Order: sequence, then C-alpha cells, then structure tokens
Amino acid sequence: MTSERSDDDPTMPPEFLGALLDNLDDGVYFVDPERRITYWNKAAERISGYAAGEVVGSFCFHEILRHVDAGGTRLCHEGCPLAATLADGAPREAEIFLHHRDGHRVPVRVRVAPVRDASGRVTGAVETFNDNSATIAALQRIEELQAAAHIDGLTRVANRSFTEIVLRSKLDELQRYGWLVGVLFIDIDRFKAVNDGHGHDAGDRVLAAVARTLAGSTRPFDLVGRWGGEEFLVIAVNVDEVKLRSLAERFRILVASSAVPTGTGAVSVTVSVGAALARSGEGAEALVRRADAAMYESKRAGRNRSTFAP
Repeated sequence: MTSERSDDDPTMPPEFLGALLDNLDDGVYFVDPERRITYWNKAAERISGYAAGEVVGSFCFHEILRHVDAGGTRLCHEGCPLAATLADGAPREAEIFLHHRDGHRVPVRVRVAPVRDASGRVTGAVETFNDNSATIAALQRIEELQAAAHIDGLTRVANRSFTEIVLRSKLDELQRYGWLVGVLFIDIDRFKAVNDGHGHDAGDRVLAAVARTLAGSTRPFDLVGRWGGEEFLVIAVNVDEVKLRSLAERFRILVASSAVPTGTGAVSVTVSVGAALARSGEGAEALVRRADAAMYESKRAGRNRSTFAP
C-alpha cells in the first residue's frame, strides 16, 4: 500500500484489494471527505505521469492534475465531479482533460462514486479514469504511421510528407463524393522566446507536448501533422464551419491551459490558429495558403486566438 491506514478506514482498500486495483487498466484514486488523496494506483501513475508518492496525502483541489473541460473551465475550482459527489452522494461521469506531468493534456473519461460507512454516511469518494477512445485510436494511428515511416521523430505525429499525402487524398474524396474537409494551421506563439529563454532542449519538449495535446484531443478519423518548425496542420473530415471553429477553439484552449516542466521552470505557450474549409476544385497548396493567411490574422489580432478564412 502507499500509506498506512487502519483496516476499518473505508477510504483506503485493504492490502489484497490494493494489489487487485494495481492490476487494472483504469486509473483509480480515493479521497477522504476533505478531498485529500489517500490512494493512487499504478494505472493512475501511468496515465498521469505522477507517482503515488507525489500525490498521496495532497488535496486534489491543489490542482496537481489541473482538470479542465473542453471549454477550458478549471474543474478543481468550478464543477468538480468529486466535490459534487462528496456533497450529495450521487455518482457521476464526465469527459475531461487532465494535465500530464510532462506538460501535455490527456483526454480521460472519469467516473466518481461515493464511499459510505455502515450507516450510509459518505466518508469519501473513489474516481476511476481512463484514456478515451479517441486517444486509443490516435495511438493506433501512430503505430500505423511508424510502420510506414511517416512519423515526425521529435513530436511523434505525422510528418509533412505524409500529411500532404493525406490532404491530397481527402481533397480527392471531396471531388468524388462531396465529403467535406477542412484544415487548421496552428503555430506556436513566440516560440523563439522559449528557445532563447529556456534553451533548445526545453523548446523541443514544448513542441512534443503541444503535439501530444493536439493528437490526444483530436477525433480518431482526423490527422495531426507537423508542418515545419513550430507549425502543425490538422486535417479534419466531415466538418462544416461550426465544427471546424469548435475544433480550433478546443485545441487553442487546451494548449493555453497546459505547462511543460523544464530545468528553468514551467513553460506555458499559446497557439494562433487559422481555419479553412476546402472549396470544390481547390488544390492542397491553395487550401493550406488560405489557412496560413487566417493564422497570420490571428497573430496580428493579438495571438492566442483562432480565425476562420473567408
């Protein structure tokens, strides 16, 4: 077990149950009525990057995981499922994004249930969480790309050549079948300042963290590719303007709410996004050019925002 507790403490499982929980694929942790973490299993360590010794004994509202929803709301202070279950004893489920120890966002599905004593009084809560299906699909896609040697070595997303191949294929499907496709041109704001202020190793970690945040929060049938330097291109299929705008804002918010630990302190960055829906008969270069121009409009408007191409 991670820490000593008496056998009748309902917030800490007995030894054999702890061993059983450590063999689950889902992350599991227990909190007491004050939201102090009393147990943290092996899967929770794997999914979050935080070892049990780093979190057991601390309070979840200290924002170790810095949970946010898709809109960027900080759930540790507003809308926390654990706090609500401790208050009313009702179980809950939610799809949220936790903050990995390495600085990227991980989309997870959480389930919260109350822990009660013999009299029915709520004495704590247990939360289970796991990577959602989009993450699993994204990891499968990465394995496929690795097998085809189309992966970017640093960021572990598709490289530019493969991204161009996929984009041309999707534009061909638009011509043949009318299947809509859009692109998001994403550029890290003031990235040179990260390299100058923290070193190129830190810059590489920031690039990798942004890429993992994008890949982990996209839909399984879309593609994230590194276009060059600090630029990324997302190819989104079956989207209209509303859906493409929503994806752009999701990526922008999740990157802005993250921080990457480095030897000189945590580094937070923002991104500027340009979005463009493909037109019938439009080539890949023209589509990317329009998205790139929209991204520069975001830069000129103050950065950390998304702009939709006319």
